[in-house]
Amino acid sequence: MRLDKFLKVSRLIKRRTVANEACDAGRVLVNDKVAKASVNVKEGDRIEIQFGTRNVKVEVLDVQETVRKEEARELFRYL
Repeated sequence: MRLDKFLKVSRLIKRRTVANEACDAGRVLVNDKVAKASVNVKEGDRIEIQFGTRNVKVEVLDVQETVRKEEARELFRYL
């Protein structure tokens, strides 16, 4: 699954366009490398998102095309 879509489906970022902008600005790392929005995400990948002064680090546990809001937290775990 594309990185921008995973960020939206997992609700780490609310909208896919915002996820695209964060990737274009170099604020998203996948496995410690700056990632474009088109990078494929798989289970076990580590994603780091820089929100201003705060960094969020997560590990991908599952990749699904669609998921209910209540189950979105099961797609990743915070590090």
